[in-house]
Amino acid sequence: MAAHLSALSGLVIPFGNILGPLLVWLLKGKEHPYIDDQAKEALNFQISMTIYMVVSAILILVLIGILLLIGLAIADVVLTIMAAVATREGREYRYPLTFRFIA
Repeated sequence: MAAHLSALSGLVIPFGNILGPLLVWLLKGKEHPYIDDQAKEALNFQISMTIYMVVSAILILVLIGILLLIGLAIADVVLTIMAAVATREGREYRYPLTFRFIA
């Protein structure tokens, strides 16, 4: 659950959305396969969201980027909270539209 919720630090700290899950994965990932899996899932999702946000920022030049940024920000927070709740209940959570950079 900490891997998912630590991604919300990106709202305050630049690149905190990536650093939080990365730290959880590096520090606790080897202790338990479930922690390893969910930390990698959170990290992959946050890397994907960062890429989507950069593309949306570029698309601001054609005005659609503003709406995409707002939608992505809302989706990021909502999906992160959903993932944290699922992991608290012991269920594996898979984020939609996520590239699996770290397998």
